[in-house]
Amino acid sequence: MPFAEVNGQRIRFDDSGGEGPPVILSHGFLMDREMFAPQVDALSGEFRVITWDERGFGETEYDGKPFTYWDSAIDCLGLLDHLGIEQAVLGGMSQGGFLSLRAALLAPARVRALVLIDTQAGPEDPERLPAYRQMQETWLQVGPIDDLANVVASLIIGDPELSRRWIAKWRELPRESMEAPANCLFERDDITDRLGEISCPAIVFHGTADASIEMNLAQALCEGLSGCVGLVAVEGGSHASNLTHPEQVNGPLLDFLRSL
Repeated sequence: MPFAEVNGQRIRFDDSGGEGPPVILSHGFLMDREMFAPQVDALSGEFRVITWDERGFGETEYDGKPFTYWDSAIDCLGLLDHLGIEQAVLGGMSQGGFLSLRAALLAPARVRALVLIDTQAGPEDPERLPAYRQMQETWLQVGPIDDLANVVASLIIGDPELSRRWIAKWRELPRESMEAPANCLFERDDITDRLGEISCPAIVFHGTADASIEMNLAQALCEGLSGCVGLVAVEGGSHASNLTHPEQVNGPLLDFLRSL
């Protein structure tokens, strides 16, 4: 299994290899690199696709210390260094988008383009934050019990069959995995005013049934990025729209990548 020693972490990643242009995909909160399996299947014939587990999730060996999405952006760029990749397309779902946007601000020359899935530039909604904090506290105390796991799965995935598979993954995580990564999510900074600094091509995907981030925030994200070629509304797509509705994502994604 491939690991990379990056930024004080031991990062688990997969690399499809090949001579195609590189694309690195960053997963959402409580997900891992396997959420991009439909995209790896669709893209790897033409592109070199890298997926990885971010701090606190999957098989990455994480030091447990507090971190921000700026640190995660440095992890992503460090993984590219490890793989000898100077420039890549950065794609991310939700928190994967948060870190990809920050990587584009930190190292614009290294980001060929952005693929932003069910994400936004702003902070957490303060009206939702108390409920989210209560979920975090319950998880830390007793783990992802049925009621909690089902609520979280409905916010991220929606589809019952897919949800069962991911709930099983969550139950294998140590309970403390909800500590620093959730704090990072809930306390993230607002970079809306900095979107104008990002000039690379970008495409935004957003599920019409996303229960975590509203469509108007996706529209604002695309409008704030000068290189955004458009917003793809994934009909019926959940927060993890690339996982639940890959047939609506993969075609436009391939078209965008080929256009580069």
